[in-house]
This record gives sequence, C-alpha cells and structure tokens, in this order.
Amino acid sequence: MKIPPTIIVIFGASGDLTARKLAPAIFNLSQDGLLPSKCFLIGYGRKEINDDQFREYLKKSLELHSRRKIQGDAWNIIAENVQFHAGSYDNSESFDKLGDKIKIIEAKLGEPAQCLFYISTPPGVFKPILENLGISGLAKRHRQKEIESKVIIEKPFGRDLSSANDLNETINHRFEETQVFRIDHYLGKETVQSLLVQRFANSIFEPVWNRNYVSSVQITVSENLGVGSRGGYYEKSGALRDMIQNHVMQLLALTAMEPPSSLNPESIRDEKVKALQAIKPLVLKGKNPEIVRGVYTQGLVEDEKVLGYLQEEGIPDNSFTETYAALCLQIENWRWKGVPFYLRSGKRLASKASEIVVQFKRPPEILFGLDERFSLSPNLLVIRIQPNEGITLYLNSKTPGLETKLQPIELAFGYETTFGSNTPEAYERLILDSLNGDGTLFIRGDEAETSWELISPILDYWQENGRKGLENYSSGTWGPLAADKLLLSRGHEWLTGKQY
Repeated sequence: MKIPPTIIVIFGASGDLTARKLAPAIFNLSQDGLLPSKCFLIGYGRKEINDDQFREYLKKSLELHSRRKIQGDAWNIIAENVQFHAGSYDNSESFDKLGDKIKIIEAKLGEPAQCLFYISTPPGVFKPILENLGISGLAKRHRQKEIESKVIIEKPFGRDLSSANDLNETINHRFEETQVFRIDHYLGKETVQSLLVQRFANSIFEPVWNRNYVSSVQITVSENLGVGSRGGYYEKSGALRDMIQNHVMQLLALTAMEPPSSLNPESIRDEKVKALQAIKPLVLKGKNPEIVRGVYTQGLVEDEKVLGYLQEEGIPDNSFTETYAALCLQIENWRWKGVPFYLRSGKRLASKASEIVVQFKRPPEILFGLDERFSLSPNLLVIRIQPNEGITLYLNSKTPGLETKLQPIELAFGYETTFGSNTPEAYERLILDSLNGDGTLFIRGDEAETSWELISPILDYWQENGRKGLENYSSGTWGPLAADKLLLSRGHEWLTGKQY
C-alpha cells in the first residue's frame, strides 16, 4: 500500500520516549525507504524552543539510541522537514496554530496530507489533546478524500475500568475507531508477531494447543531494575497497572485466542477480545486465592546491594503499592477449560526476562514413567520475547551410553543467530502499521475495557486492605514465597529462572 504524503505530529516531543524510541524509529524507517517520500515531522511541546534546537535534540537522540548510525546526508534530508510547535495541551488556540502550520506544509506540497498524531505525554493530558484535536478540526481532516487523520495513544490507557471507559468516550466523540491506534510496544516485538505464525502456520502445534495436551501456561515479565527516578509515577501505578493489565494480558490473549477467520485486523482483534472475555473473575480471598502481591526489600542484584522500595526516592513510608503481582487465571471455554494461566511481573527480580512457557502434560506412565532412573521431564515450549528473542522446545532424549537414561534436550531458534542483530525495533513496525492504517498490533477500545474489567476489582480489593496481604521479597530473588505456593498448591512450579 502506498502511503500518502504524511505529517507526523508528536505531542510530548521533548520527552524521553521521543528521544529513545520515536525519533530512532522514524529515522530508521526513512533509511529503509518505508516512509512516504513526502514526510514531515512536527514536534509539539510546552517548551519554548526553536526549530534548530529541536533538530539538534533529535540528532543527539539518534546518535545515542538509533540502531543505525547517521551516515552522509541521511540526517540532513530528514532535518529540512522537521519543525517545532510550542503550545499548551489544553488551549484550543495552540491547536488552531498547529493547523495553520499543517496548511502551510500542504500548500508547499500542492496536495493534501494525512496527519499522524502521536500522543507521547503523561496520561493526565490525553483527554485535552484528544478534545482539542476534535475542536480544531484536525481529527477529521480530508475524510472526504479518504486521507483520514490517525492518532496513536501511548499507555497507560486509563487507571481502571471507569477511567478507560471515560477515555474511550472522548475518543469515540472525536474519532472513528479506524483512526485510533492504542499502542503497546510489546506487540511490535518480533517474537510476539511471530506467535500467530508459530501457532497457525505449523500443523504440529495447533492440534495440541488445548486442554487435552497442555498442563499450564506461564507468562513472566520480570525486571531486575528498581523504580529509579520514576518513583513518583510508579507509586501511582504499581505492577498490576504498569505491566500486567497491558503487556502481560496482550501476551495471554495472543496465546489463548482461537484461530481468526482471516488476517484482517478486526478478525484477529475479535478473537483476542473473546479470549479475554472468557476469563473467570479471580478469587481474591479465602484459603486458596488466585492472586499474590509483593514489594521488594533490600537485597543483592548482580552482586550489588540495592535499596528496598520504601527507601527509594519519592516513596512514602505508608505506601502499599505492589512492585510484584502474580495471578492464576482460568479461561472458561472449550479449548482451555481446566488449564491454569499463571501470570507474573515484578521489579528487582533475579533477572530481566519476558517469556511464555507452555508446559505440556506428561505421557502415560507406562514405559518411561515407572522407573526413577528415567527422570521423565515435561515437554516445554518456551517463547522468549526478551532478552535474546527466540523459541526453544524441550524434549526428552536418551543419553549416549549402554544404559537407557533420559535427559531433556533443547531445539532452539534465536532471532539474532538466524537473522542478524540489526532487526527493526518494535516502534518501527508499529509506526509503519499506523501509517498504513493496519490495526492488527494495536489494542481496540473494547479490548482495553475487557482487560480492565478483570483488573479493576483486584485494585479495589487491595485499596480496601492497604498493606494487609502485601508480601515482602528480597531484591534479587524471584518474588515472594506466596507466589511459589500459588503454583505448588495447584501442582505446578514457576519455570522461568529455573534450569529446565
């Protein structure tokens, strides 16, 4: 599909995300010849800086963060189409002036251009930006010419179900759903994109991807870093909002969904929503709850002593914000009835890892299961999202020798080993898809609300209980002991971080 002339407007253009991800993504798309030949970039922010200062800021960002270094005239070609617009997010006059700049660019082009508005700001100003895009007419430009404006919205998409509903109402008032791209950068990662291919393009997986053969599914998104300088933000968020409601639930939906009728974006998103809607509400209290929360204390991470969460800058002494959460979910449909989905995410854990582990049921104990010397291990399919993106299948094999002894072996594939290290970043794929109007890897409004329907009752319960039930875990470990018991009581154990 040929992309029409395009004007990209980044709200929050002087922020960290622009420097680390957005500017490098746009630069690399340009170098790969994937941007339209007529492409302009307008940075929008509160700071009073001129065009040259903004261009210099972007150039330094590329030098620090781009996977591809600047060579020759590569930057100069882009820089001549870059400008900055200083303005308020809640003042419609600033948006009218932005519209005037866009008209000047179109006059220079001699034809209309599509606008891609990227909202990369704190969530508190999402609504005024969306409203003012509508009031100024920028949201519905050139729709009669089929060059509709598009808007990308960064996470977090709401703080709970009520705020997500409220934000969706604002969006639906100003935009059509086809114009809206709620971004989750995890969906742009190669392994996540490949998950649908692994499931539906290989006949060895689909017949066993169900309750008859799968014992459990585990999804881990762990970080070994603490909150650092983001203590103020994290205190209002916590692990459940920051990671599980969006990243982890998206991984679950792609793992659990039924085969879509086509590769049409809406067909895929329909199936993701159905999978999320089939999840039972969690048991929050009693003898066998389905959720655990914890907070990190002092400990050792990579042989370095680190502070506990309550000692971090900006964290109040009476905080009960969780830095770790683990859930056991049950999906009530024909494919997954009785198969637990274990989700966990946390900070200051033993290592950084994002992976999906599908554990298959053991074979009948007729031949190799009755003798202890055989040490029969379950088959595992491990899908690594980061670091070292790839897929590993663990099988049982006979060891060399005169005796029959079994040992798990690995059939491994790594993206870097097979395809090289200079693969596109997630934001490159997502920005390109939004320019093309392809919503496959983006979150639909009802999808976000369905996820919040599951998460919001948990947040309300924790708010009522304060620190009651908040478990401590030492930095550098894999979380609180209660999270291990969550699985042990159901006949499983966490596999990420163990020697399979």
